[in-house]
Amino acid sequence: MDPPHITEFASRRYFDKLKQLSESKEQPQDAVANPHDGPVVAEPSTFILPIGRAKSIDQVPHDIQKSEKRRPNFSFRTILPSRASVDHDSRRLSTDSTKKRSTPFDQLFLALPNELKIQIVASLPLSDILNLRLASRSWHAMITVNEFPIARYHLQNHVPVYAKRLYPAPDPSSIRLHYLCGIWHRLHVASKLSYLICERVTKEIFLRTTPAQRLEFEPQYERMRRRLIPLLFTIFHFFETYRTLHIEYIKEHGYGLSRVPYTINPIEAKIMSMYDDQTLLRVHQVFPLVVSSFCRRLRPPSYVGRIERSLRGYLKDRPPDEVYVTAMCVGGLRQVERFWEIKGYNLRRGAVDSWFNSVMKEPAETVMKTRRGFMGLNRKKSNASEADFTKFGEAYAGGRGRQGSEAGRRGSDVSMISSWESLVFHSSLADGMPMGELSREQLKILLPDLPTLQQLWLPTAEAVILDRNIVERPQDIKRNAQVMLELIREDGAAEEDEWWYGHSAPDSARPPLEAIEEDPIE
Repeated sequence: MDPPHITEFASRRYFDKLKQLSESKEQPQDAVANPHDGPVVAEPSTFILPIGRAKSIDQVPHDIQKSEKRRPNFSFRTILPSRASVDHDSRRLSTDSTKKRSTPFDQLFLALPNELKIQIVASLPLSDILNLRLASRSWHAMITVNEFPIARYHLQNHVPVYAKRLYPAPDPSSIRLHYLCGIWHRLHVASKLSYLICERVTKEIFLRTTPAQRLEFEPQYERMRRRLIPLLFTIFHFFETYRTLHIEYIKEHGYGLSRVPYTINPIEAKIMSMYDDQTLLRVHQVFPLVVSSFCRRLRPPSYVGRIERSLRGYLKDRPPDEVYVTAMCVGGLRQVERFWEIKGYNLRRGAVDSWFNSVMKEPAETVMKTRRGFMGLNRKKSNASEADFTKFGEAYAGGRGRQGSEAGRRGSDVSMISSWESLVFHSSLADGMPMGELSREQLKILLPDLPTLQQLWLPTAEAVILDRNIVERPQDIKRNAQVMLELIREDGAAEEDEWWYGHSAPDSARPPLEAIEEDPIE
């Protein structure tokens, strides 16, 4: 049996003591409730809980006052840290650094499966995807190898229906970033020109000049801009296809259309057969507005006489019609946009003249002058030929300027460099932008056969519209003021959006006003 002065924890005697203690607490309450019962005496308990004695309330302020009155003695120990505190701080900093240290985001992203990585990258804007190709070799390789799923995702979710109708992918293997960037480049040009034309129409035709008038005209302005984007995209397609088919026609027949008697331009009729009735009619109604806005941009700002133009510094007259035709048929709407964005009439006309002269005239060959030495004594020429310098340059470019012979390098290093160069320079984006510059041979056969400004689009389009019975009479084609009212009208916007952008097109397929500032292909 256990001794009486020992109480083992969790023993039988321990629980008996607890039971006695609880009964002793309940007995005084029973004594108050039943006073007629005899006095109940609780047995004293030898079990004491280890609880300190609580201080009285009256003593607390007094103790606090005593502690406040005391002034600690000054010593350097209170200032200098002890070894224990230094060890404690070092352990705390080490634990905090281990808590803060985590895996970086790029490592977490690269640890994902390839399917998830491509799905995440494909949901980014096209400009961000092209910037990721410049981040590192691994990013460039990942995006270049997976061009097809990225481009297919953007075509399904972000490209409008009218763009895919005009530029359909011939086969699934051709759906690459170059095809996607080409469509977005054309959309960018159409959006930018739509904005510029709307600014000119709002100011000069609708006479909305003050901020209050512009704010009141904002809904009509937005509807006009949204309606012009698909039409300008179609005009871009017309000039791009016309230039390609015109060069092919001249190469096939050996002569141009200027030697062929025709009533309807066969190249223009072939292009217009690609458009449906609604698109052809609306583009035909807007085409004079586009051409007149571009011509107005290249004219002097004042229509007064030569004296005022000379005082203002507008020394050059409007360019001839062949300049407008060359800019649209050779340079396309992208060249029109470049001229339009130049501020200042003299700078704009100077840029137009320099571009037109570069197209019409062959570049002069620069003749290298021979260097003369002192008193007729020339420097001794090197015996190395030009081919030797070419071979040296190729070897330097292939070796990236590294010292040492090719045999001294590892084979894996050479194969890695060659594969990386082939991956960079043989990607789909190396094909160039749509409607790029023509060669000198192509310009020689195309420039003499360009149509006049009055014969461009309008006669052929009107004949095709009447031949298809899109309208019954030429008078039914809306012109000038009717076209302006048609662009800003409120009704029919939902049906037009469904026609241009599709039944369930997201908002990303409708380029906002901010999208005109970014061209992903440049």
